Amino acid sequence: MAKKSEHPVTTASAVAEKTSIETKAAPKAAAPVKAKPAGTKHGFKLNEFIVYPAHGVGQIIGVETQEVAGFSLELFVVSFIKDKMILKVPTSKVANVGMRKLAEGNVVDKALSTLSGRARIKRTMWSRRAQEYEAKINSGDLVTIAEVVRDLYRSDTQPEQSYSERQLYEAALDRMAREVAAVRKLIDSEALKLIESFLQKGPRRGQKAEADAADVDEPEAEEEDVDRAA
Repeated sequence: MAKKSEHPVTTASAVAEKTSIETKAAPKAAAPVKAKPAGTKHGFKLNEFIVYPAHGVGQIIGVETQEVAGFSLELFVVSFIKDKMILKVPTSKVANVGMRKLAEGNVVDKALSTLSGRARIKRTMWSRRAQEYEAKINSGDLVTIAEVVRDLYRSDTQPEQSYSERQLYEAALDRMAREVAAVRKLIDSEALKLIESFLQKGPRRGQKAEADAADVDEPEAEEEDVDRAA
């Protein structure tokens, strides 16, 4: 259900500050909605797949103009089919919220090669690292997300992840797989297999190194390479 504004809006610029309207189902129009003809607008096209930092890959399914508090507001209508969610983003705010086109092929190649590198673990408490991982996942940057996948990956011969580690790993993996699938024209399962193949090429992380990284609390500690040698 669409979120309703709880505060009065007095200017058009104030209306535009509402950067997105999110709903789990097709929202009911609060005012007459005018559909815009297909074409390029602010660098994006109708039916184009895009990346929204907080949600990952979505598809622009329409451009609407809604009357909000007496002002006209133009919106991209973005569908996230897997999440069964519709997001409405003011066309004037796409740069501010970080909405972007799918990554170029060379960026995807770089992200995949990142998976085969050595994990870089900060020697700080897990809670602090978890916040940094979450920020990286929501950055919308494919290579940065690949770094999270690489750092949190565990092979069958390594200790199991904690619940919070697993959640972050799966979130990063899902974000990466969806974009790789969209760029490479793959289905999700094929993208996951591709990512897994690159992860398996990397050095394995030793249990002692993992334990040291998890237990030490050094606020100004630097990142270090961790061999994933079993």
